Parts: sequence; C-alpha cells; structure tokens
Amino acid sequence: MSDKKKTVVVLDYGFGNVRSAERALARVGADVEITRDFDTAMNADGLLVPGVGAFSACMEGLKKARGEWIIGRRLAGGRPVMGICVGMQVLFERGVEHGVETEGLDEWPGTVGPLRADVVPHMGWNTVEAPEGSQLFAGLDADARYYFVHSYAAHDWSLEVTNAKIRAPKVTWATHGERFVAAVENGALWATQFHPEKSGDAGAQLLTNWIETL
Repeated sequence: MSDKKKTVVVLDYGFGNVRSAERALARVGADVEITRDFDTAMNADGLLVPGVGAFSACMEGLKKARGEWIIGRRLAGGRPVMGICVGMQVLFERGVEHGVETEGLDEWPGTVGPLRADVVPHMGWNTVEAPEGSQLFAGLDADARYYFVHSYAAHDWSLEVTNAKIRAPKVTWATHGERFVAAVENGALWATQFHPEKSGDAGAQLLTNWIETL
C-alpha cells in the first residue's frame, strides 16, 4: 500500500461545516483542500460534499458552484464522492420542505421529507443499524453513537439493482420517532445523514474507512 496521502476536496459551495470537515479529514491522514475549483475537485482521490440548512438552498448553492456537474462527472467515472447531512439528502430525487418540492440530484430515487417525531429537530447522539459487510462501519461496534442534527430525512429506500454483476447498495438505518436512512454505500457514492466530523472516535474511524477505499 502506498504511503502517499490521499487527496480529498471538501466542496465549497456555501453550505456545510467545511472547516470541521477539513480538520476531521486531516486528522485521519488525508491531504485536504477546500475549494469549488472544477479541475481540483475532479482530480482529487475523494470529494466530500457537506451540507447544512435547507434542501432548496443547498441545491441552489450547488448549481451556482457547478457542484451538481462535478458530482455527476465524478460518479460517471467511478470516482468516490461522499455526502454528509444535507449533502446526503440532495442526492435523492427530491426534497419537500414546508410543502415546497425541490428537485435533487436524482442519484437515488425517493423523497426527503419531515421527520415524524415528538421532538424535532433530531439533535444529538444516536446508534445506527448497519448492514452486514458494511465497509463504512467496519471496525465499529453496534452500540457506537453518531451525532445527528436534522429535521428531514429519507424514510424509504427503493433503488433496485437487477444486474447481478453490480453490487447492491448497503443501507444503514437509524430511528428517531421513525426509521430513516442514516447512511448509504452505493459503489463510488457514499453518504451519511449524521456528521462524522462531529462524532468523535467513531466518526474518525468511519472517515478512515472511507479514505482507505480511495
């Protein structure tokens, strides 16, 4: 295995805790740059797409920064991309907030909608239900906790893989009032609803697992 550091671009499109993500990735050994430069983002080993705030605002910011083009081109070439929080939500077909529907990046079918729970937002530490064979959660105990801050989520997973040569996505779930999608591993595209950069040692292990696949 090469000793050369993996290069990761944190996509700077105006939404997301880019500095927290930068520090967390650097701490686990990545060579990190925060930028929206097309060539730099395309040529990095990995692209991290953070996101906080409203689905519609994040999508608007992505389009202004050509982020949807960068993400799409990387995935078309099998180049790793990881989304965090709203950076995961925008990967779905659409988002609905306050009755307003916004088109997402449509990498996965489905709608991101309000969490149906007694206490919203879902803010704090929670366990997840990771599938067997998960690379993202490798080496992590089932009782490990991750930091969530969100009021919306994807409640269903409907992507079907009919080609036996294509590995089926691995979907991780969490529960707050109801079950929702907490993480996805789908070929070159991985994502988490929680914030690994704020999830202590468990989050550091998770980011390490991602970097090791780059």
